[in-house]
Amino acid sequence: MTTPDTVRARDGDTLDALIWRERGLGPADLPAVLAANPGIAARGPILPKGLPVNLPAIAAPAVAVRTDVVNLWD
Repeated sequence: MTTPDTVRARDGDTLDALIWRERGLGPADLPAVLAANPGIAARGPILPKGLPVNLPAIAAPAVAVRTDVVNLWD
């Protein structure tokens, strides 16, 4: 598990882009992030630059390694 912390939105950030960049989180994690940031959805799809966003403690997903990939140049 990672620890909760606060990050600031960059110019043009959406919430899903911010949580992906900062923690590697995806759409399934949005409800927890929205719950940790009451009222953030009312700000619209593009977050204001500098807006503090609380990221709750959510384990980053494990990176899957594909073994069924065929390379044409092997």
